[in-house]
Parts: sequence; structure tokens; C-alpha cells
Amino acid sequence: MSDPHRHHHDHHRSPHRRHDGTGARRWHRLAHRLTPHSHESADKVDRALESSALGLRALWVSLAVLGATAAVQAVVVVVSGSVALLGDTVHNAADALTAVPLGVAFVLGRRAATRRFTYGYGRAEDLAGIVVVLAIAASAVLAGWTAVERLLDPRPVAHLPAVAGAALAGFAGNEWVARYRIRVGREIGSAALVADGLHARTDGFTSLAVLLGAGGAALGWRHADPVVGLAITAAIALVLRDAAREVFRRLMDAVDPELVDRAERALLQVPGVRGVGELRLRWIGHRLRAEVALVVDGEVTVRRAHRIAVEAEHALLHAVPRLTAALVHADPAPAPGEADPHLPLAHHTTG
Repeated sequence: MSDPHRHHHDHHRSPHRRHDGTGARRWHRLAHRLTPHSHESADKVDRALESSALGLRALWVSLAVLGATAAVQAVVVVVSGSVALLGDTVHNAADALTAVPLGVAFVLGRRAATRRFTYGYGRAEDLAGIVVVLAIAASAVLAGWTAVERLLDPRPVAHLPAVAGAALAGFAGNEWVARYRIRVGREIGSAALVADGLHARTDGFTSLAVLLGAGGAALGWRHADPVVGLAITAAIALVLRDAAREVFRRLMDAVDPELVDRAERALLQVPGVRGVGELRLRWIGHRLRAEVALVVDGEVTVRRAHRIAVEAEHALLHAVPRLTAALVHADPAPAPGEADPHLPLAHHTTG
């Protein structure tokens, strides 16, 4: 859509809001011009880098916690010879290592767009989410396989107090990391980081299974460990479903419909906007981009239409969380008997 009414550049969002009423709108515009706040692209870049830095910090902190947990468990494995705890230790080590592809994705996402990757490298984060989902699936398969094998061939567990203590340490470490990753992931809008937090939670369940299995073994129930392991495998499968659904939605450019409703409401409050046509939102990593076609008075000048587009983009950036860029196109309201100016494009957009 090559049109002089198209407008696209980045702004920084400040916490003020729009108010209804003509007088309130005039006062809002006057106050906005007199209030010193920046809308330069550098501010947007700083905000994006800050969110990436939060994600990287969450990854490295959780890597350290899980690495320490796995090291403690490895020592107990050597002392006790517990096969169940060995599996849990492997799970924790694998979960810690998922920080590597996510860390690479966050670093790539901070790189500037190029003529080949014109949208930047934010999609690397979604690709890392696929790796995380595959890691969760592998954990489910390994846990289920081990449980079935142990159900068919029960094995005694030695040094039960040490195994129980290591299992508690594994559960506590994984649950703390899970909450931390999920909280930061939701804060910055990273589906991959949320999925990795869910992965840590599955490994916490595995640690809990080791603890319950040790308790059952202490009571003389030989099949306690494999039965609990099968139950935990089912729990991991549920977590896998949720994580896969979240990553799949990101890959398919799905967004929360409430964000679309919020964007439409903000656009309709902009003076000069008669209607909202096509409105699209998409995630690129943990940042949102928008594309919208507005209907304006067909008699306004190009300059006036451009000004309306600027105000519309500004309203979007204030209304939609984590939106960093918007492409706004102004369409003139059709006059009676006027042919649709988009008809020459119809054969390019159908089929």
C-alpha cells in the first residue's frame, strides 16, 4: 500500500492517557506539547534492550541455581547409586542447558535490523521456544520410559535420607527457577521464557517423584517409585501441552483479542478518525508491532491525514503494552458513487 498518508516511526510511551470530550482532548494535546517527554527511536531501543537484559539476567541466574542444584544431586548420586536421582539430575542439567539457546536468542534479538532481516532478529526467540518444547517432550519420554522400566524391574534404593534431601533440593531449586522465569517472561512478553519456566516446573515434579518414591521405598512399597514416576509423566505431558500451545500461537502470530479491542478503542478516540479498517498485531520475540488502516474524511489534505496518522500511532503506543512500532495507513472515506480505489489491487490479494 504505497500511499502518502502512510506513517511509520517509533515512539516512547509515557504514562499519560486520553480523556473523552472535545475540551479534554484540546487540553490533552496542549499539555502533551508542553510536557517534556521524548518519543525518539533511541528511547524505544533502550526500552527493548532493557527487556532483553531482564530476560538474559533471568536466564543466567536460573542457570546458576539449576547448575548448583544439579551439582549437589550429582554428589548424592555418586554416594547413593540411586538411578531415580540420576534421572532427576540429568533433567535438571538439561533444563539448565536450555538457557543457552534462549540466551543466544535474546542476544540475537538485540541486533539491529538489516536489509535481509528487515524486521530484526526477534523471531530467534520463538525458534528457541521450539527447542524448549522439544526439551520438555524429551523429559516426558525419558521419565515415562524410566518409570515403565522400573515398574517391570523394581530396584531397591539405598541411602534414602540423602536421596530424599537431594530430591527436596531439586524440587525447591526448580520451583524457584520456574516462578522466576515465568514472572520475568510474562513481564517482558516472552513466550519462550515462560515455556522454559514451565520446563523447570516439570523437572521440579520429577524431583518430587523421587522424594515420594523414596518415601514409598522406606515404607516397603517396591513399586512406589515407578507408579509415582508415571503420574509425574502425565503431569509433564500437561505442561508440555500448555507450553507447546503458547509457542505455537506465537509462531502463528496469534495475539490476545483483548489487545485488538484495546487498540480499536484507542484509535476511535483519535480526532479525525472515522473508522478502523484492517488492524493487525503480531509478536516479534517479546515485542509487538501493529499495522492498521484508518478511515478519514476524504476532503482533508495530505498533511492533515498524516497528522491524524501520527496521533493514531501515538494513541496505539500508549494503549497497547509492549507495542514498539506501528504502521498506520489513512484511507479516505468513500464519496457517493465513487469507485473503490483499491479495486486494482483485488486480483493481487485474493486466491
